[in-house]
Amino acid sequence: MPIDIPAGVTVKFDGPVITVKGPNGELTRTLHRDMKVTVQDNVLTVERPSDEKNHRALHGLTRALVANMVKGVTEGFKKELEIVGVGYRAQMKGKKLALTLGFSHPLELEAPEGVTLECPSATQIVVSGANNEHVGEFAAKIRSYRLPEPYKGKGIRYADEHVRRKAGKAGTKK
Repeated sequence: MPIDIPAGVTVKFDGPVITVKGPNGELTRTLHRDMKVTVQDNVLTVERPSDEKNHRALHGLTRALVANMVKGVTEGFKKELEIVGVGYRAQMKGKKLALTLGFSHPLELEAPEGVTLECPSATQIVVSGANNEHVGEFAAKIRSYRLPEPYKGKGIRYADEHVRRKAGKAGTKK
């Protein structure tokens, strides 16, 4: 599948290294040496040298990685997290995210390079940036501090995540 390159986005090649520049920043990645990437008339295509299983897998991977780079520098990526639980909250302290999650101390997290954090409310966190991997990885790191538990549903979850609830103890009959 060809990838359309929108106006304002430039793609440069330096051997196996591809650089994509756009309004939201610049992303660089080293691609596999067997994959051939070409740009013609603002359309980027990825070609594979043979029909071997390994090359077919690399073909799809390379195409997805380059498409995510183009989307990242134009629109960007965003992950929304929700905090559920009594006393659990988040707030921004300067550029740091302060989380109160029932530990004896508040957690203070600093966003990595290229990732921005927002707290629209005390129970919502928005992680955004141009690089899909960095945004997803940092959102997963925040979520890992309090995974949603199945009995009361407390914890940090993605906004579109559904937590399957379990029934508690049924008790004994006498």
